[in-house]
Amino acid sequence: MKLKGVHHVNIGCGAQDLAAIEKFYGAVLGLKRGYRPEFPNDGLWLYDGGHPLIHVVVRSAGSCAAHETPKCGFDHVAFAMTGVEEFRVRLMQTGVAFDEQNVPQAGFQIFMRDPVGNKLEFNFSNDEAPQTVAPGTLAPMQFPDRARR
Repeated sequence: MKLKGVHHVNIGCGAQDLAAIEKFYGAVLGLKRGYRPEFPNDGLWLYDGGHPLIHVVVRSAGSCAAHETPKCGFDHVAFAMTGVEEFRVRLMQTGVAFDEQNVPQAGFQIFMRDPVGNKLEFNFSNDEAPQTVAPGTLAPMQFPDRARR
């Protein structure tokens, strides 16, 4: 047996959250809606090229607003990335709020929440860290009691 990597991430949401999730992942990561099998519940699959990386499934009639208290141990999903400056510009242009963290020998990271409150982490090499984010900076979203800017 050999683990080959993460195949997809599944996001549960309310029916009224579908459009916001599709818009968010399209704007932030350039994912596009594509084929989804005819399952008995509503949802969508968002593709990175030919691969459905984000699966979204309606799990409740109402919204799963970001302010709801989490009821499980899942904290976040992390993506390996390159092109930090282009990514930061994209986030600023789309108005997506984010936190940054610059951990020496561990990487430069950007954290944010999607429209239903899932925490996302985007990892870049330390050599891509912007000069405006000092080494040792911790992201408030990741360490709310210890973050420093």
